[in-house]
Amino acid sequence: MAIQNRYEFMYYVACTNCNPNGDPDMGNTPRVDPQTMLGYITDVATKRRIRNYVEMAYEGEDGMNIIVQQSTNINRHIARAKQEAGFEDCEKSKNAVYAGRKKACELFYDVRTFGAVMSTGPNAGQVRGPVQISFGKSLDPILPLDISITRMAVADNANGATTVEEYQEWEDKQPEDKLRTMGRKQIIPFGLYEVRGFISANLAGETGFDDRDLKILFESILNMYEHDHSASKGEMAVVSPLILFKHVGTDSDEKQRVRQAKLGCAPAHKLFELVSVNKKKEVEYPRSYRDYTAVVHLDQVPKGVQIGFQTNPYEEICWNQLPEKEDWFHEG
Repeated sequence: MAIQNRYEFMYYVACTNCNPNGDPDMGNTPRVDPQTMLGYITDVATKRRIRNYVEMAYEGEDGMNIIVQQSTNINRHIARAKQEAGFEDCEKSKNAVYAGRKKACELFYDVRTFGAVMSTGPNAGQVRGPVQISFGKSLDPILPLDISITRMAVADNANGATTVEEYQEWEDKQPEDKLRTMGRKQIIPFGLYEVRGFISANLAGETGFDDRDLKILFESILNMYEHDHSASKGEMAVVSPLILFKHVGTDSDEKQRVRQAKLGCAPAHKLFELVSVNKKKEVEYPRSYRDYTAVVHLDQVPKGVQIGFQTNPYEEICWNQLPEKEDWFHEG
């Protein structure tokens, strides 16, 4: 059964000597707001890493396929959904589109979670997903650096060489400085990024996004950077805990309380304001998330809303109190 509660969530990503999210229109430099110099990470970049984690951790499991895979044609997966629903790829009747849409939600985790436009070829309609993630934004201005590096080898066609011997002959004729070249690497020394997310119980009912899918989403967020290390990414980590807001309702009447839990009991922006992370006064240039003070105002949580904290993806969520082992966030 689909989830019955509305959620909001937020988390912080510490980025050290890395490129959190390069902009291809700007030579792959870290994305930045030119007016404030605050860095940002696009929602697409975050969803890509969630997809990558689910694809790796749940490979082969029913219903855990990914429709937006790297270097693939999405139409192939749409055609599969329609075929498994019992319709030909070219069938464009309402029944065929609806059946393909429903089957895609059953087959693909990211369709159930984020939705998808599946009218790009074999039409399976469009799905609006229950989970939406905002652009991550750094808490302070970042400093993009363009660093020169020396490559100790070259990649050259060597005058059309095709064999090992021909490449070796070409290499022997080159002076040493011709066998090295210069390159560039774009990084920021440090940035602490806040990311916010929204989960609609009403839209979950349309895609079948259930409690297990929700648990996998939170697991993926906490683990996604642990399996995405590369030379360009440097050090990136979700700094625990993952902070959750669960709407449970207030009414004594059960039917009305269920309705409130789905629709929500407080505006999302008011819930996010309960969390405050600020740079310490004595720190001029932060280089660690511990250069910030993190406070959560548990006493101001509205009625009908529970606040939860998850520090370990395989442990239970700690509701309405900070986890005992949490040493970064403090109660306000």
